[in-house]
Amino acid sequence: MQLSVARNARTVTLTIALVALLGACDKIKDATGENPPPAPARGTLVDAPVKTGSYSTSDLLSLLAADEVGRQLARLTLSPDCAVDVWRVQYHTVGARDEATTASAALMAPKGTDARCTGARPVLVYDRGTTANRDVDLSNLSGADSGEGLLIAAAFAAAGYVVVAPNYTGYASSTLPYHPYLVADAQANDTIDALAAARAAFATATVTASSKLFLTGYSQGGYVAAATHRALQAAGKAVTASAPMSGPYALAAFGDAIFAGRVSASAVVNVTLLGTAFQRAYGNVWASTQDVFAPKYAGSISGLLPSATPIATLVQQGQLPERALFPDTPPASQYASVTPATQPAVLAPTFEEGFGADALVTNAYRLAYLNDAQANPDGGFPTFTTGQPPAQPANALRQALKRNDLRTWTPTSPVLLCGGSEDPTVLWSNTDLLQRYWSGAAPNAAVTVLDVDSPTTNGDPYAEFKDAFRVAKAAAALTGGDAVRRAYHAGLVAPVCLAAVKAFFDGK
Repeated sequence: MQLSVARNARTVTLTIALVALLGACDKIKDATGENPPPAPARGTLVDAPVKTGSYSTSDLLSLLAADEVGRQLARLTLSPDCAVDVWRVQYHTVGARDEATTASAALMAPKGTDARCTGARPVLVYDRGTTANRDVDLSNLSGADSGEGLLIAAAFAAAGYVVVAPNYTGYASSTLPYHPYLVADAQANDTIDALAAARAAFATATVTASSKLFLTGYSQGGYVAAATHRALQAAGKAVTASAPMSGPYALAAFGDAIFAGRVSASAVVNVTLLGTAFQRAYGNVWASTQDVFAPKYAGSISGLLPSATPIATLVQQGQLPERALFPDTPPASQYASVTPATQPAVLAPTFEEGFGADALVTNAYRLAYLNDAQANPDGGFPTFTTGQPPAQPANALRQALKRNDLRTWTPTSPVLLCGGSEDPTVLWSNTDLLQRYWSGAAPNAAVTVLDVDSPTTNGDPYAEFKDAFRVAKAAAALTGGDAVRRAYHAGLVAPVCLAAVKAFFDGK
């Protein structure tokens, strides 16, 4: 009798608990209307692709003629063979924490009767460079920051490549409230999802693709292209060839160089984007923004970029300094010689501009970073030892930089690394260190390095591009002042590397 009562009591208790649980579930369901559906599959279309423009070969030539960098590219390439239809593709993807979001990309389809414009065409994925403009849309060739979209349309789509160019999460129509800047896995995921969505849109765009897949990108996009190649290779997906250009591949060494006084030309924008991205991804770069940033900026810095407000306006409003990343007084006496750095001498003026009054990052944070870099040095900077990222950095930012450094893999398909050795925006050491890492880890890898600012040699396959760069550099120098340094990264190196990359891919 006692046993039966106990059993009945337990049954009643379990029944009450089950009813309570079901009631709680009903309340959750009632609050939302329905149980939330699963997140859409990555790489699927949000809606039907939208054609944003059709451009004849003469249209493309006219647009190039109105763009300074475009004119340089036009001098380096043949006249366009194909007209180009441009489509905007919106797709499902993920952010830095694998949170569901959306993004958009440009799909550029070659059209025409020329043999290069018809039949099964190779697919080329292009990842763009850094911009603070949240509204940038590569599918709008006449919109804000449209120059890069125009260049790839003319260089690749008009030459018979089907081009897929992501706008990135956090930009254009993306629902992500931040951009995972240089978070390697997130940016590779975004690019891979853009490619999958574009393939789903090929029928609408009347595109037939061949089996060839090429990856390229410039600056930030060079980094993303390399990260995407790594991800596709790890997944067993074939890449015909890749050609990252002027990217910050050796991210940990690059960060150490900047804090050691080699402040790059766009460091204020880069560090602002990077801080938000790494904090969102890992949650430990700062407990408070004042741990890193000067009080003047700390209140609004998190999530400030990308923005629909122009950088010049943000500077006028006092939300960002124009160029000063660090104070012009050393954080400790032992770092006086790198406040700023003076070598290499050709870049010393750029480094000097990174120091001044009302700087973005506090001396206290710079000192903590430098002390950790001294205690746990990178294998590539300031002295080349292992060539690898630091083994055990203690500083949270350095940990994040190491986590996203691309000195972790070696390519199994051909790669061209293109850039310029006097680049003040993305230091050439990034290309040099990645190439040195690959040559040590996989000495037989098919890797070609092109420094467009290097002398030509007998039988040099890239002599025409180096000659073109030398002519453009000399013309810029004639305008006086620091015109070469200001134009070097985007105006001089970019079009020459684009032309060299096209020649490299054409041969595959």
